[in-house]
Amino acid sequence: MAMTLETNPAKDATPTAMQRAGEWGGQMFGNVVGWLPLLVIFAAWEIVARSGLVSAFLLPSFSSVIMRIFDDVAEGDLITNLGLTLYRTMFGFLISAVGGIALGLIIVRSKFAFWLLDPLVSVGFPMPKIAFLPIMILWLGLFDLSKITMIVFNDIFPIITATVAGVRAVEQQIVWSARNLGTSERRMMWDILLPAASPQIITGLQVALPIALIVAIITEMSMGGYGIGAVMQNASRMADSRGVFAGIVEIAIVGYVLLKLMSMARARLLCWHQETQHDH
Repeated sequence: MAMTLETNPAKDATPTAMQRAGEWGGQMFGNVVGWLPLLVIFAAWEIVARSGLVSAFLLPSFSSVIMRIFDDVAEGDLITNLGLTLYRTMFGFLISAVGGIALGLIIVRSKFAFWLLDPLVSVGFPMPKIAFLPIMILWLGLFDLSKITMIVFNDIFPIITATVAGVRAVEQQIVWSARNLGTSERRMMWDILLPAASPQIITGLQVALPIALIVAIITEMSMGGYGIGAVMQNASRMADSRGVFAGIVEIAIVGYVLLKLMSMARARLLCWHQETQHDH
């Protein structure tokens, strides 16, 4: 009687410890390679600053800037100012996200809203809205209300545009099929149009988030008070070059973290979408 060897596919598909270690090593190598350009820039910064080619006032060394950041953390100043900047950034961004998505949906679904709002969005989106900063200061003063309003004013246009483009890109066959099945307009919006348009809407949010941070920094520089931008402006007035460069590094780190968090949120929200499936 012939004997046959049976294999367990599930067992064979399970990665071994060696394979897992190889995958982890490949990921680590990829991360190191990805950070290599920044490491080269930081090393070049340190070398040039210490070479004597430029004065410490014009270009403080990278290590001295990092020490300044640690000093600010120890004194509590960085936490306070960073917290205020993030509060203004995220509050303005959230208002823009809710208002921009809502207005985008209204523009698509209402002919009157399209007639009324589309020209305003077409004109307002490309123009440099930071030019309205003096008007905001005259109308609303120098406090958080004017800063957050400026963030919303700059942030809402890309979200409206992305929402309109995303909803209009939904295949009409899907809409027609849903209507033939008796789907109401409300259910059509929440169950079909919004999920189908969500990749482009989230792309608009990813564009708007760094804009919110940029405008927050600019308004803090212009209006003073507290926040990373205001601290940088004060450091510039006091000829504190280390403080200015420390602010630049802090803003870069905050921006990177916010974009990473947004990318993670995108992957989680679009776990059902084909773009996420391709990543795996």
